[in-house]
Amino acid sequence: MSPHHYTFHKQLDKLFEKFLALGAIVEDRIRKACEAIRTRDPETINFVATSDYEIDEMEIDIEEECLKILALYQPVAKDLRIVIAIIKINNELERIGDYAVSIAKRVRDLSKKDIMKYQPNYEEMIATVLKMFKLALDAITYQDADIAHRIFILDDDVDKERTKHYERVIEEIKKQPEAARYLIDCYILARHLERIADRATNIAEEVIYLVEGEIVRGEFA
Repeated sequence: MSPHHYTFHKQLDKLFEKFLALGAIVEDRIRKACEAIRTRDPETINFVATSDYEIDEMEIDIEEECLKILALYQPVAKDLRIVIAIIKINNELERIGDYAVSIAKRVRDLSKKDIMKYQPNYEEMIATVLKMFKLALDAITYQDADIAHRIFILDDDVDKERTKHYERVIEEIKKQPEAARYLIDCYILARHLERIADRATNIAEEVIYLVEGEIVRGEFA
């Protein structure tokens, strides 16, 4: 291996470590956002709602590192696909971090309202979304397309759950129109969870492209 090639792979390894660290932080934020849905704990809500700067800074740092590597080493074939995948997944992780913040803020709003008769249960949706994100991280870490493919099946389950929440909210608005704002906020929480699942699916697509060189976007919609 030439010194140039050795230095490139050393830089790439360092970048990948940083990238996985970002994934772990984003997973922590999602877990805490989901905990906030369950407990409405003010400290947890506040932590998630105000801590996205850390994710934003890491995302910018990783993107800059990727661009430096592309400029300095001009990688080809799978090496190039790795750097491109990191750039794209990096952006997905930052957006997922944003959804965690949105969930925390929405829960804060809901906590200020009087307890309504309608108390939605998000447990099944939360469990599936957390599982999808964990699989997405595993797929990236091990560069495993089989793990990535499992995410698409779970995404269908999340879509069905979101539709159920929507239908229930519409029914409840008919029964108690005065609570429409509260009920819509309840639905928006389910929508945010669904968007995290969608982003996990995007990550799965990028991993499959990285491993197999195949663009699968839209095939599993």
